[in-house]
Amino acid sequence: MVGTAVIHLPVLAHETVAALAPRAGGVYLDGTVGLGGHAELVLRGSTPDGRLIGLDRDLQALDEARRRLAPYGDRATLLHGSYADAATVLTELGIDRIDGLLLDLGVSSLQLDDAVRGFSFRHDAPLDMRFDPSAGGPTAATIVNTADEAALADILWRYGEERHSRRIARAIVRARPIATTSELAAIVEQATPGPRGRISPATRTFQALRIAVNGELDALQALLAQAAALLRPGGRLAVISFHSLEDRIVKQFIQRESRDCLCPPSLPACVCGHTATFRPLLRGAVQPDDAEIAANPRARSARLRAAERI
Repeated sequence: MVGTAVIHLPVLAHETVAALAPRAGGVYLDGTVGLGGHAELVLRGSTPDGRLIGLDRDLQALDEARRRLAPYGDRATLLHGSYADAATVLTELGIDRIDGLLLDLGVSSLQLDDAVRGFSFRHDAPLDMRFDPSAGGPTAATIVNTADEAALADILWRYGEERHSRRIARAIVRARPIATTSELAAIVEQATPGPRGRISPATRTFQALRIAVNGELDALQALLAQAAALLRPGGRLAVISFHSLEDRIVKQFIQRESRDCLCPPSLPACVCGHTATFRPLLRGAVQPDDAEIAANPRARSARLRAAERI
């Protein structure tokens, strides 16, 4: 997999670095360091003495990132863990506040292209989908083969926004046991009515199972709840998301935390006592341009949102 790191293209690279505005002496946390593409740009931008803390739940990705960032020596500290535990990690490192916080959410090219991880229906593999297999816990196969029909339908609707969730859940239960990605994809395709478009009918089901297996939305909300305490005034938050569920959470967080009052408009005076902790840096979400999508088709659904700690 060494070659994967060499050709890795970080999504919205220029826009993300511009939003973070790394500087010499700054301390930055990349909560999803992945193959180290964004991290390397932050280290370059914070030359000569900026520091980067990189977290990832995927041990294989961390190995690749360590190779890529080795030239930066002790300026880069890479650790195995979840960004949901960012406050604890930084405390253990003796770091009080940081100058930038970056998340590049979702599944990486390394994970999608690894035929044995079970993230993609383009490869026949066991239904795993865990970012961190070393931590144990339920796999996608566990959910597919043990959840009742109603629970399965809820997962597909909540995390995949799958409008045929009940029909697909019923088909999955009838076809049990299901062991591989190819089996599941075929079942979903057969259960999905209507014409076939460019995107496989199994896409939303696989997304939903992956999010459920890894607790992705819960982790994102946990990190955002810590963001104001982690960032010093003037520090920057930048989040790249790849589907509407993540993007909505980030959008609503920035909107809420950039307001001084959260009371309903019907109230004559503020009673909530909330004060703004962030200000938006961008007008809405930044998306990749046509040139970036042509060079990296997986960037197509990326959305960047950013805010500055007040």
